[in-house]
This record gives sequence, structure tokens and C-alpha cells, in this order.
Amino acid sequence: MSTQKMMRTAYGEALVELGEKNNSVVVLDADLSHATMTNLFAKAYPSRFFNVGIAEANLIDMSVGMSRMGRIPFCSTFALFGAGRAYEEIRNSVAYPNSNVKICCTHGGVTVGEDGGSHQAIEDFALMRVIPGMTVVVPCDANEVRKAIFAVAEMEGPVYMRIGRSPSPVLNRDMPFVLGKANVLKEGTDLVLFACGIMVPTALDCAEALRTRGVDTAVVNIHTLKPMDRECVLQYAHKCKRVVTMEEHSTIGGLGDAVASVLIGNGDFQFLRIGVQDRFGQSGTPEQLLEEYGLSFPKALQQITTAFKM
Repeated sequence: MSTQKMMRTAYGEALVELGEKNNSVVVLDADLSHATMTNLFAKAYPSRFFNVGIAEANLIDMSVGMSRMGRIPFCSTFALFGAGRAYEEIRNSVAYPNSNVKICCTHGGVTVGEDGGSHQAIEDFALMRVIPGMTVVVPCDANEVRKAIFAVAEMEGPVYMRIGRSPSPVLNRDMPFVLGKANVLKEGTDLVLFACGIMVPTALDCAEALRTRGVDTAVVNIHTLKPMDRECVLQYAHKCKRVVTMEEHSTIGGLGDAVASVLIGNGDFQFLRIGVQDRFGQSGTPEQLLEEYGLSFPKALQQITTAFKM
């Protein structure tokens, strides 16, 4: 069994490490630091941590103000509240003037679990992708979270990063992390799986199962949804012809649509989008919900083999 770790724990640890190296880093939270794990930074650097209370609009606007003072603000809350409730502030105060604000939201996707559909953000990729100039990052495991935090701290401009709630597999491999550059985790010529977030380990499991059926499957980790690595997407789509996208998000407006927009007019491909099919979430364990929404390994594999008659 692979090692598992909560990405939000890795986020809190990475902030502490980053804060030690760069005293311009400040962290803000909307009264959820015990859940987003920014409480680790608060304990290490209390003078650079700000709890704004249950006031997500203030969270964003205060971060903008701090960015104008030369600070590098990382602001956190749950993905539904950050991407949804504070959308206008993100659009008009962060992105419109190109403010150097890093919005790192935890508790994304259906694996939020028992909190149910009211708390499960399955639209956040779409909301953030459509904002001009916004970089959108979806790390695949705890190790990639750390690399992503250091990478976005170095770049100038707004970032939205989505991090999950539940423990998820840690990949046993040393992957580079360059914003806007996908990571090819497995080569293949018959089928390509483009995945992001917690679906990357599932994609690797599907590729191994397909290997036993004689299907040579490539796996590509699209950790940056925007800007998309168009060159990589086109290269593997042309090589494999059969394309699958896998995401813990609605199939509308997320990774699937991002990849499709690259492929339109650039070739003839068979295409399958695995994700939440225009439904709200519901209460259940993360495992139950992944199964219900077709995102578990068995259900994902079944969709692939059915779609391509394997």
C-alpha cells in the first residue's frame, strides 16, 4: 500500500519552511486555520499570521493590501468559500490589477466527504480558469504541494491553488515542478491519460491495469491547468490518438474542457472526460463518493475500457 498524507498538512509545513526563508511571506485565514493547516505557520510566525474571521471578502482584500506593501500573501479557506463567496474580490481586486496574491484553498472536490454538497467545490477550476491572468495549480500529492508553494512564491501575479482534505497517495518518484509544464509520468503510444490532483495516482493504477490488457498507456500529470502545457498535450494526443482526462471536478469547465480547447482543430482524436457529470456532491465517505461519481479506480477503468472497447 502506498504512503498516504493529507495535502493540506504538506501545505502548512511548506508555509513554515517558506516563511523561514522569506520574511516577506504572510499568511491569512478565514477562521479555518485548524482545517487548512495554516495554524502551523501561525504558531511559527505569529506576527505574520492574520485570522480575519468568517469574512472571505475581507480575506482577499486584506491580502491585496499587503501585496501592495511588498508582502507575499498566502490566503486560505475552503475552496467553496474562497473560489465562490469571494469571487468578485478575486476578479476585481486580485486579478484585474494583477496583484501578487496566492489563494490556496483546501477542501476541494467530493472527497471533502460527510460535509456534503454544500461544502464540496466541484466548480472552482472553471471559476478560476476563466479569470484573465489567473494561474491555476492543482498538485497531485503532498510532495508536489511543497514544490508548488515555493514555485508560486517566486512568480509575480495571482495564483489559485486547490488542495484536498483527505489523505491521498504520495507518489514514490522525484518529479520536477515548473509552472505551466506538465510532467510525463509514464510513456505510452495507445492511449494517454491526462490527470490532475488526486486523480493522478488513479491514472497510474489504470495504466497498469490496461498494460495487462496489452494497452500501452501514457500518463501525464497536468498540475498547472492554466497556463496549459499545450505542446505536451498536443504531442501525446497526436501520438496516442485516444485521449482521457481525469479530474475531481465537474466535467464542465475543468481539465477536460481545458484539454479539449487545445485539441479542437488540431487533429482527429477519440476523447473521454472522467469527472463529476453535472451533479452536486452529497454526504458520504470519500471512498463512497469517489465510487458514486465514477472517480474510483474500478469505475474509472470501466469507463475507459467501455469507451474504447478494450
